[in-house]
Amino acid sequence: MSRPILEVIALDVEDAVAAQAGGADRLELVSDMAADGLTPALETFAAVRAAVDIPLRVMLRATDGFSAGGAAALDALCADARALAAEGADEFVLGFLTDDGRADLPAVARLAEAVGPRARWTFHRAIDRAADRDAVRKQLADQPGLDTYLTAGSPSGVDDGLATLVTEAARGDEPGYEPRILVGGGLQLKHVPVLLDAGISAFHIGGAARPAGWAAPVSAAAVGVWREALGG
Repeated sequence: MSRPILEVIALDVEDAVAAQAGGADRLELVSDMAADGLTPALETFAAVRAAVDIPLRVMLRATDGFSAGGAAALDALCADARALAAEGADEFVLGFLTDDGRADLPAVARLAEAVGPRARWTFHRAIDRAADRDAVRKQLADQPGLDTYLTAGSPSGVDDGLATLVTEAARGDEPGYEPRILVGGGLQLKHVPVLLDAGISAFHIGGAARPAGWAAPVSAAAVGVWREALGG
């Protein structure tokens, strides 16, 4: 297996620079971590993109929760996506569910079209709130640009979702399971050996990169601990 990917949540330039210094391979750029990450300002993206040279995935999400909202809300989010793409963003994080827990295909397809055919994107932890995880993967199997699922395996975190993650990793040859599993959501260092043994090669941290608390900036030293745990 190639070197595992370590993705770190960043809010601003300070976070991004510290994460890269600590050994992060990729950033997830968001605003408002209290709402589990919303779309950042265009100016923030431009400043972060200029400050670091590692890949950068930008959140496309206007409100807390996993609904795309009404037509006006989706129109506004698509406009944000096009503006970010015009500014140079080419990797994104998105994902929405219907009220009955299925993938909101019209919303996902509109955003995938807005970011452009060359963009790569992650379907975020909406999958952990889905009524049927397997059904969501099958629904999204043909979506252009989808290369990753960010998941804890459970709405409550990796502790409860570990067995699901291991099972899904073993299904990588099946339709809908080809995208990379990126594990995040209550991820702890104790989980790493089991996940690596299962062949999982991508890890996502937020609070773990901020040992002084969610309101504190990313610590390069904390990121470095994770980089070392994943193989340096």
